Amino acid sequence: MTESTARHTPGTPCWVSLMVHGMATTQEFYGALFGWEFRPGPEQLGPYVRALLDEQEVAGIGQLPRDRHLPVAWTPYLATDNADATAETIRHCGGTVGVGPLDAGEAGRMAIGVDSVGAVFGVWQAAEHHGVSGAGRPGTPVWNELITRETASVGKFYSCLFEYHEEPVVSADFDYVTLQLDGRAVAGIHGVGEVLPRDHDPHWMTYFEVEDADRAVVRITELGGHVLRAPRDSAHGRLATVADPEGAVFSIVHSGA
Repeated sequence: MTESTARHTPGTPCWVSLMVHGMATTQEFYGALFGWEFRPGPEQLGPYVRALLDEQEVAGIGQLPRDRHLPVAWTPYLATDNADATAETIRHCGGTVGVGPLDAGEAGRMAIGVDSVGAVFGVWQAAEHHGVSGAGRPGTPVWNELITRETASVGKFYSCLFEYHEEPVVSADFDYVTLQLDGRAVAGIHGVGEVLPRDHDPHWMTYFEVEDADRAVVRITELGGHVLRAPRDSAHGRLATVADPEGAVFSIVHSGA
């Protein structure tokens, strides 16, 4: 990801947002975990705050409407130059549009889509707000990955939506594709087969950088969160899968960079 002063290439994940029931307790959790501070966001989005790290915006947290029983989940936003045109393309490629397109004040224009396998994502047309700043530091989102049963069909959806080049990871027992723009991997699709329970829909997973994955999972437990998969080593660093007190699942990673 680039700095917020630069416009992102269409299709690049540029922002992550979380809709919750308890905004105050959620801010306390992430503030204690990542050192985030908070500033009010666009009024058009209802109760909403932007999380800041050293005065740089890294994520958003909003209030779920009381009358809507929606899952509490981190949602990545993909950059677009035209949210309305992208919304039409979502429908054309076999997805649906659940929210918008709508203006978020002077910040930009957005929509929430559902892909061909049911995973929720956002699109963001930047005006004053370009997205995540200072990505790569501890406390910032560094990767977004779609968890699904198999990559082939949904990969076609995203390649229809944006001009991604799909680069498969060559492995007999690992169904994984990176979505690339201008020769750079910007997101991944992980086909996990029957490991994904039948009562769990495909979903996007956001990875946040941490200084120490093992210490972070201890802190997450202390703050009322849960460890879903213990820290383990991978080709991209030491990582763990966790959930916050409201059940929003995310991953932490110490990339060692």
